[in-house]
Amino acid sequence: MSSLSSHDDQFNARVDLHHLAEMVAEGSRVLDVGCGDGTLLRLLAEKRGADARGIELSQKGVNECVAKGLSVIQGDADSDLIFYPDQSFDYVILSQTLQAMNRPREVVEHMLRIGRYAIVSFPNFGHWRIRFQLLFSGRMPVTKNLSYSWYETPNIHFCTIDDFRSLCKDIDAKIDHAVALDRFGIPVRTDLPRTLWNFFGEQAVFVLSRR
Repeated sequence: MSSLSSHDDQFNARVDLHHLAEMVAEGSRVLDVGCGDGTLLRLLAEKRGADARGIELSQKGVNECVAKGLSVIQGDADSDLIFYPDQSFDYVILSQTLQAMNRPREVVEHMLRIGRYAIVSFPNFGHWRIRFQLLFSGRMPVTKNLSYSWYETPNIHFCTIDDFRSLCKDIDAKIDHAVALDRFGIPVRTDLPRTLWNFFGEQAVFVLSRR
């Protein structure tokens, strides 16, 4: 599998997007749920040769995607994934959006139904910086990955890496691959106990499938 540099000038995107793209086999059919401005869709199409499509709630995001020539429809992941046929994609991706879903468990279950694999990335609320901010300031943390104040955040379901692993167990999802990333997008050492990923990883990327 070819390597994608996070320093590629053409795609100066979030570091987790490059890790996501590397997890997708070339030429795959991909659905990006909550695709935003289409940065990941372009990355997948141009670097992995994927048949990449998206669903996005905001009209602004849809307009930006269409202007780039991307195949995107407007829709709400919380309610519209039910209309997608079983196994209609190779991969269904949810990047940095899980915490903004009203029903995250149902969304992940639909992703596993729609695609052979579900790839989920999310900010880790168990990271040591967040723990220390809450401990010493007594206020809800604001970080690069969780950049909103509590009264205006779109994030309604904060979770940790350990929380997500527990969800996978509850829905009987197989974890095919997982990586925790530090603030620079560098993977946390794989020889560390998985419990320490929850402490040192600012965000995580999981590849799931049905058992």
